[in-house]
Amino acid sequence: MLLVAAAALVRADGCVLVQRRPAGTAMAGLWEFPGGKVEAGETPALALARELGEELAISVAPGACAPLAFASEPLGERHLLLLLYRVDHWSGEPRALAADALCWADAAMLATLPMPPADRPLVVALTRMLAPGRPPG
Repeated sequence: MLLVAAAALVRADGCVLVQRRPAGTAMAGLWEFPGGKVEAGETPALALARELGEELAISVAPGACAPLAFASEPLGERHLLLLLYRVDHWSGEPRALAADALCWADAAMLATLPMPPADRPLVVALTRMLAPGRPPG
């Protein structure tokens, strides 16, 4: 089992940050929510805060990570459990330290981006949450 925590960083305008996987990595060129593996001894929110610092050079308090959805997907000989958290508050301006590019996408654009299979159901859940008239977080 591979446990991964990912973030839906949501701006005030409802756009969500996604990053493009770099050349030379598995699923290169696909867009994904930033995040990474949960290491031994870490909670998913703590791992996510660490990963966002490493990948985007932003600071996020683990308590600012609100559980949103999860996806379960076979991944070779392993199984991926991907936990998506909504994050509305962070410090710093996200920079692509571990990706080819960053993109702020609205719900309509998210639905069109090529993404890994595990991210697709998360986009559906996120789009529902971002629907007009729904309260934040």
